[in-house]
Amino acid sequence: MISSQSGIWAFIRIALVVLVFLPTLGISQESKGRATGLKLSGDQPVQIESDKLEVRENEHIAIFTGNVAVVQGPTLLKAGKLTVHYANDGGSATTGSAAIERLVVSGKVYVKSENQIATGDDATFDMKTEVLVLTGKEVVLSEGANVAVGRKLTVHMNTGMAQLDGRVSMVLDPKSKPKN
Repeated sequence: MISSQSGIWAFIRIALVVLVFLPTLGISQESKGRATGLKLSGDQPVQIESDKLEVRENEHIAIFTGNVAVVQGPTLLKAGKLTVHYANDGGSATTGSAAIERLVVSGKVYVKSENQIATGDDATFDMKTEVLVLTGKEVVLSEGANVAVGRKLTVHMNTGMAQLDGRVSMVLDPKSKPKN
């Protein structure tokens, strides 16, 4: 079972995977590259703040609305709304004992970890398939001077493959290449 805290953290970790720019990521209508996840501390506490929390036990959802901020270590997720969809397995959304099936984030999604940032209008994360989809009029991925822009980012965590769709544009700064 995945607790609500680890489920939210999994979403953040997956969102951050898209921020790693790799030499295999080309500039085209469909850019594909192998993503390598960031090493983040999943053992640190998760702090969630919002203007309102509504738990609907009968619907198996918890809805955080208004200035949602999720923090764990150096990682920050901000949005207008975060909806956590729980499995109907006898667990409780109120106590965090229910397994999370899906996370839905909306309202100017912003994820930051140190110098890496991803933004979009909406995001979903399916816990079973481990697929993150970040969409928007403009989905922006940046790390320092490196920036990629598209309209839909799909990350398959089980394979590490990421795809940026829409009219894709990239700016890669050769001076920002990591030193071996």
